[in-house]
Amino acid sequence: MAQSVLRQSIRSINPLRGNLRPVLPIIARSFGTSTFKMSEFKQADHKLLVIPGPIEFSDPVLLANATPGTAHTSPAFIPVFGESLKLLRKVLLSTEESGSQPILLAGSGTLGWDAVGVNLVERGDEVVVLNTGYFGDSFAECLEIYGAKVNQVKAEVGNIPTDEAIISALSSKPKIITITHVDTSTGVLSPAAHIASLVKKHSPDTLIVLDAVCSVASEEIKFDEWGLDVVISATQKGLGVPPGLSVVLASKRAVEVSENRKTPQQGYYISWKKWIPIMKNYEAGKPSYFATPPVQLIYALNTSLKSIVSKPISERVEAHKAASKYIKDELSAIGLDFVPKSRDIAANGMTAVRFPKGLQAPDVLPKLAERDIVVAAGLHKAIVTEYFRIGHMGVTAVDRQRGDLEKVIKGIKEVLGKN
Repeated sequence: MAQSVLRQSIRSINPLRGNLRPVLPIIARSFGTSTFKMSEFKQADHKLLVIPGPIEFSDPVLLANATPGTAHTSPAFIPVFGESLKLLRKVLLSTEESGSQPILLAGSGTLGWDAVGVNLVERGDEVVVLNTGYFGDSFAECLEIYGAKVNQVKAEVGNIPTDEAIISALSSKPKIITITHVDTSTGVLSPAAHIASLVKKHSPDTLIVLDAVCSVASEEIKFDEWGLDVVISATQKGLGVPPGLSVVLASKRAVEVSENRKTPQQGYYISWKKWIPIMKNYEAGKPSYFATPPVQLIYALNTSLKSIVSKPISERVEAHKAASKYIKDELSAIGLDFVPKSRDIAANGMTAVRFPKGLQAPDVLPKLAERDIVVAAGLHKAIVTEYFRIGHMGVTAVDRQRGDLEKVIKGIKEVLGKN
């Protein structure tokens, strides 16, 4: 019992500061024991979470998230925040020399849409939204609230817009084009590099915004090389950190557009004018304040980012491709089909799989939950009862010794009577 309680207490110890040795004996004596190893920390047993986010989190990340109360202006915290901003550039293959600006705020991935609306959109601006599912609809709705004239280029469910449709939409030289890299409602992966090349050719002044909430750290993204202007994301998917951080990387060009707008920004908390000086100060190792950042989540993000960049990003992308291939090959072998029209446009961090004929979510998902496997029901309203979704990002994909993927496949086969 004492050891169990001690393990809970140790979660409140900052794993990044190196001051544990003097503290551990004090805590140990409080619980009538004198030995405890950091390696003994293990998160509680739970059902395997394989939805398209939040995902499974590693023990080190969760332990970092239990950092004790720390001031956001503390000399201990400032370098952690600054390093996290620098590491985010590395994950997205950008450099400080390019002028790109990372921004980490308390909020969900959806806050990134508002960041685009508040900072880059002025009323009457034309915006092209490439729509591959539910999240294209929602991004368009968000930008319209800020006065954008939105032209949605829609694809049939499970497909991507054609080059011809994209080029046609660019003929009016819109201010912004948005790409949903992975729309989790369909499992469709848009060819962001190719689309960016079309924009550069046909409307080079158009800002390229990539909604990468479900693709950062699981799909290939080359921010500088592709000429992207904004990447928006969140922590609870490929980055492998509990939800609560909005992640943005803005190009020098995007920041300049925001600074040179003719009309006042239509937001306060999400204003880059407020936040960019704060981010620059943190990178420079200086205390700064506009609003309080989620300190513990940034410690957790720092831990995850260090793990991610410890190997080439290309290796992580390949690990996600291998995980995706395994899941899709195994499901295909038992006769299941997928929402994306082809494997070429299917996400590597998730799979949208159609139910066998005659079955729906209530026939499958509860039985998987009984086997300690949590998958997600459908989301796209046009096919919502026809499919379910499996997430395979982060530790589930890169640490194959965990056996997460094999457990999912075994469970599905048992539920469908295919074992």
